[in-house]
Amino acid sequence: MSVPGRSLMRLDGSKDVKMNASYYRSQLESKLKARAAAEKKAGEQRSKEAGKRSAAAAARKAAARSTNASTVKSKLREAERREQEANTASRDAAGWTTKAAKYSKEAANLQSKLAKAEESDRNTAERKRKRLESEVNRRDAAEKQRLQQEHAAAARRVANEQAELKERLTAAEIQMHMVLRELRPPKPEKLRVLMLGASSEGDLRVGREQARIRSMVERALHRDLITFDLRTAATVVDLLDGVTRFRPHVIHFSGHSTKDLVVFERDLDEPHEGAIVTARAFRRAVTATDDPPLLVLLNSCSSAAHLDDLIGSIPFAIGMADEIGDTDAIYYAGQFYASVANGQSILAAHCSGQAAVELAGLLDHELPTLACAPDVDPRTALLVRPPA
Repeated sequence: MSVPGRSLMRLDGSKDVKMNASYYRSQLESKLKARAAAEKKAGEQRSKEAGKRSAAAAARKAAARSTNASTVKSKLREAERREQEANTASRDAAGWTTKAAKYSKEAANLQSKLAKAEESDRNTAERKRKRLESEVNRRDAAEKQRLQQEHAAAARRVANEQAELKERLTAAEIQMHMVLRELRPPKPEKLRVLMLGASSEGDLRVGREQARIRSMVERALHRDLITFDLRTAATVVDLLDGVTRFRPHVIHFSGHSTKDLVVFERDLDEPHEGAIVTARAFRRAVTATDDPPLLVLLNSCSSAAHLDDLIGSIPFAIGMADEIGDTDAIYYAGQFYASVANGQSILAAHCSGQAAVELAGLLDHELPTLACAPDVDPRTALLVRPPA
C-alpha cells in the first residue's frame, strides 16, 4: 500500500518532519496520473458536446426542409433536446478541466518540493563526505597506531569474555535445559484486538478488511473469546486512546506506510493528507502502557522494516517486506485472525494467512513477515486458549 500525498505531523501535532525525495516523487506521480485522467474525461465530454451540437444542427436543418408541420415541430424539439445535452456535456467538460488544472497546480507544487528535497539530500551527502574526509586527514600515523592497539586489546577482551561465557553455558546445559520465556499466562478474559484503519484519501479498503476479519472470526471455533475495538478512520488520538484505555493484546494497523513512517488520518470529514508518524514515535506509542501488547501487525507497505525496533519492546510483530496489494492484505489478515480464533499458534496462523493469499492466486504471499524476540517460540505461543 503505497503512501499517498499527506501533510507531515508528529504525535504532538507539530509539522516539522521533512519528507525525503522518494516521498515527493511518489506524490508527484500520483498527481500526474490524476491530472491525465481528468484531462481524458474533459476530452470525452468535449467530444460528446460536439456530437450533440452536430445532431442539433442536423435536426434544425431537417425541420427547415420539411413542409409537414408535425415533422417540423418534432425536429425542433429534438434540436432543443440535443442542445441541452450538449450544454450538460460542456459543463461536465469544464468541471473536469478545472480538476485537471487543480491537479496540475498540485503537481507543480510537488515538483518544487521534490527539487528542494533532492537538493537537500545532495547537500547533506556532500557535507557528510567532506566531514569524514576532514576527519581522516586529521589523523596522523601515531593516532592510527593507537587506535589499532586499542582495537586489538578490545578484540582480545571480547574473545576472552566469549570463551568464559561459552564455558558457563556448557556447564549449565549439562545440568538443565534452557527454558524459553513464557508469555504472561492467559487470564480468564477475551483476546482484545485494537484495529486501526487509516485511508485519509479513501484509496484503501480498510473497512472491507475489518469486515472480512470479523466475518471469518465469527465462523471460528472460539469466536466468543475475541473482542475488537474498531477504529476505521484512525487518528493518532485513536492510537493512544486505544492503547491506554482498551489495553489490547494485539494492535492491528491497516493503511499506508514506508520503511520510515506510518500514516494516520486527521480529524477531517473530507479526503485529506494524512498525519505522518515516524517509526520511532509509533513504537513509543504502542508501548506507552503498563501492559504492552503481545503482537503488533502492520498490514501496510514495507512495514517489515519496523519489526526489529518493535521486537525490542514486544514479543511478536508482523509486517510486509515490500509493497502489498490491497486484496492480498485483506486475504492474509482474514485468515490470520480466523486461525488465531481456532486456537492455532502465532506461527501456524501466520503460515495459514500466507497460504490463503497463495491459494487465491495472488502474488504477494511471501511478503507477510513474522519476527519474534529471541526468548519466545511462535510455534507454541497461543493468543486464544479455550477454557479447560
